[in-house]
Amino acid sequence: MKILFLFWFFSFKSIQLKAQQNIYPTYAGNDLGLTYSKSASGFRIWAPTASKVRLHLYQQPLGGEALTTIELKKSIQGTWTTTLTGDRAGIFYTFSAEYNGQWLNEVPDPYAKAVGTNGKRAMIVDLVKTNPDGWAGDKSPKLKSPTDAVIYELHVRDASIDASSGITNKGKFIGLAETGTKNQAGQSTGLDHLVQLGVTHIHLLPFFDYNSNDETETKKPQYNWGYDPLNYNAPEGSYATNAADGAVRIKEMKQLVQAFHKKGLAVVMDVVYNHTGLTEQSNFNQLVPGYYYRKTEAGKYSDATACGNETASEKAMMRKFIIESVLYWVKEYHIDGFRFDLMGVHDIETMNMISAALQKIKPGILIYGEGWTAGASTLPENKRALKKYAAQLNNIAVFSDDLRDGIKGSVFEVAERGFASGDTSKAESIRFGIVAATQHPQVDYKKVNYSKAPYVNSPGSVISYAECHDNNTLWDKLAISTPGTTVAERTNMHKLALSIVLTSQGISFLHAGTEFLRSKKDVENSYNKPDSINAIDWNLKTINNDVFNYVQQLISLRKEHPAFRMQTAVQIQRNLSFLPSPRGIIGYRLNGSALNDIWKDIQVWFNGNATDQTLPPEWTAGYKTAVLNNEFVATASGGQQVIKGYSCIILYRD
Repeated sequence: MKILFLFWFFSFKSIQLKAQQNIYPTYAGNDLGLTYSKSASGFRIWAPTASKVRLHLYQQPLGGEALTTIELKKSIQGTWTTTLTGDRAGIFYTFSAEYNGQWLNEVPDPYAKAVGTNGKRAMIVDLVKTNPDGWAGDKSPKLKSPTDAVIYELHVRDASIDASSGITNKGKFIGLAETGTKNQAGQSTGLDHLVQLGVTHIHLLPFFDYNSNDETETKKPQYNWGYDPLNYNAPEGSYATNAADGAVRIKEMKQLVQAFHKKGLAVVMDVVYNHTGLTEQSNFNQLVPGYYYRKTEAGKYSDATACGNETASEKAMMRKFIIESVLYWVKEYHIDGFRFDLMGVHDIETMNMISAALQKIKPGILIYGEGWTAGASTLPENKRALKKYAAQLNNIAVFSDDLRDGIKGSVFEVAERGFASGDTSKAESIRFGIVAATQHPQVDYKKVNYSKAPYVNSPGSVISYAECHDNNTLWDKLAISTPGTTVAERTNMHKLALSIVLTSQGISFLHAGTEFLRSKKDVENSYNKPDSINAIDWNLKTINNDVFNYVQQLISLRKEHPAFRMQTAVQIQRNLSFLPSPRGIIGYRLNGSALNDIWKDIQVWFNGNATDQTLPPEWTAGYKTAVLNNEFVATASGGQQVIKGYSCIILYRD
């Protein structure tokens, strides 16, 4: 009887699976959405559960009656198609699907490349006409290795909205493309500042079309980070000079990329494929209800993103959508890298397929993401692109929260200190970050704050950082967690924190404004706070010019010396050794000779103590000191080497 039951059970499951595959066939073509030419516009929508699909044409982005409504024809593999003759550029359109006898909402298709006001309607656009002059000759900067990158995370509006920016087109894509802009003291801001600082990659917070800003309110200040996706393949309207015109959005975003590339800066796109800003009303759900999302056994939306839903990257058509979307941004906008929000929500297989597809068309492209989720997922843990499984990811880096919180204390415990602010018990987490989470015989993994084992095979798989847009800025965190300290002491802590980031192995990552002590007035989560909290005050560059100079020189040091940018774990094991040191001091040695560095022997020392410390002369005799102040000065080091409280020194031999 038991055997008969099992036979029936597995036969039933097999029938269920085949039925599901028939309901959700996989479309193999590459023409989903709009295919435009001057002679015709073709449309193909994937909606296998729909009984009918309609295309609605409009003259304007919002309001008004449809010019016409067209019934699409059922085609292969769950798709529906129609073709309009003639040049239809400038016309807006939506789709609606009949499901279980009811017509669902009109929406742009998920593949829409241009949209109008508030992203409610897609727009037929001639992409060739959106190219700025010289676009065909636009070239991306190239790196030999991921560890050569110094990433700078920036929000489009933050960068220019303050009066101190000196930027004309405030809060806009083209504002970031302006050159010659200055603060009140005449120091460079915006794009020129980024070049002056010396970073290599500008990571822009989400600039696809997101849901939170009302683009009809052009005079009303509105703010959001943009982690609530609406239309993944179209630029955000609030960053364009005309949100109603999809072609303007595209052209101005391209102008930004082109301006950056001309200055030798690469552009990284922050992408949020793990969830949608809307759930039941999303473009996905209005065309194929339920398919694109994970659900619990009880039928509720799984919510590993803490945003109400999570997409199912393991499903064939969601996987196809993500891959084709990132390829589109690279081909059409010349994007140089992607940062995946809550990458741990995605499955490992999909992430590796994304990487392979991108590397094929743009070798060396930078891909990284958050190796965690914000909650429980229905996807089995061992299939998720989590930090602990980073070694299974190909050419994809993960953020090191071990180093981040080792430097300044937990981001979730605002009063907690880190090594750079006096808690020297976190020294082992710093050592773990210095070797970029790789295997190293001198790291005691049992003493590392979060990870008790190495989790990557190469330093190019780790992002070394102390802060990002999330949580308190580094400057605010230091102020909150070290009450009673002076501004001078906290400034030294801040410089020490960035010294650790920029001399550690791995890929360096900086939050915009950290180079001149940016504050968000102690606001921990500023995702929808006003400009008064989020805007970059460029006058801080003048006030804290010594810190700017210090960070600028650290970046220069890193770029000039390959010893700080090793490419393999074996190189780190062979050429980086930790030195004996008293409590609160971390010292390590780099074998520059083996790494073709002009400095043949390098020592790096960090002092997490409040007081000055002295190193025995036998450790440092014969070394010169790289003085990180207004310029590098090589001086003979005779007797004892003193390390000031909360500071870093770098010693070398030619």
